[in-house]
Amino acid sequence: MDDATMDLARQDIDHASLTKVEQLCLQYADRMTDTPFDVDDTCFERLREHFSETQLVELTAVIAWENFRARFNHAFGLESDGYYQDDVTAPREDRVAQS
Repeated sequence: MDDATMDLARQDIDHASLTKVEQLCLQYADRMTDTPFDVDDTCFERLREHFSETQLVELTAVIAWENFRARFNHAFGLESDGYYQDDVTAPREDRVAQS
């Protein structure tokens, strides 16, 4: 996902290159990522218009897994593979167990 698409996830999404369902999924991911969690009934009902219960479970699991990975990696100062750059420059060796 490029920076422009990630920026869309941080705002009220209305972008011509994304379908309405893609926009809704990005909004859902953004709300799931908020602290505190910010998925209200209206958002979830809009998702139900497009996805089955099984699909919603899978979508939610994927978003939760990516949030887990991002927070885990950030805690250890692990860098990405170059697809996304932030201010983390090296692993935090003081937090990584030495073997």
